[in-house]
Amino acid sequence: MLSADRMSRRMPKVVSLRSHGVADKLVAGIFLVAGAWLWRRSRRAAVGSWVCGGAALAVHALTDYEHQGDKLIASQLHGQRDMALAGLTAAMPEVLSRDGDEGRQFFRAQAGGITVLANLTDFQADGDGEFDSDLRQR
Repeated sequence: MLSADRMSRRMPKVVSLRSHGVADKLVAGIFLVAGAWLWRRSRRAAVGSWVCGGAALAVHALTDYEHQGDKLIASQLHGQRDMALAGLTAAMPEVLSRDGDEGRQFFRAQAGGITVLANLTDFQADGDGEFDSDLRQR
């Protein structure tokens, strides 16, 4: 997660809030499906995946992507919540298993993906386009 953060933090913010919202749903879906897949291998890892998926869905449902002020989490704070979710995801193998090996690669990949997505998203933008207006002019 740390290397993903270092790699993507200074990159341009090319992901719109709308695209980020779609990606959040995809991330949550991956967690939920992975939980079912991990169930036979490690029930602890499966539960961890479902916890992360539920957290991702909750943050998505409570985020005000449209800047209307009708949800609990402002879009500008969503990135901080994503970093917290990435930290939870990265720690999940150690938290829920005895030896920490079940699903370790899956949780690390998800944590890295969440981190990169958060770092590439322009949480301050009001536009509804796919890319930052600065990048469109290039």
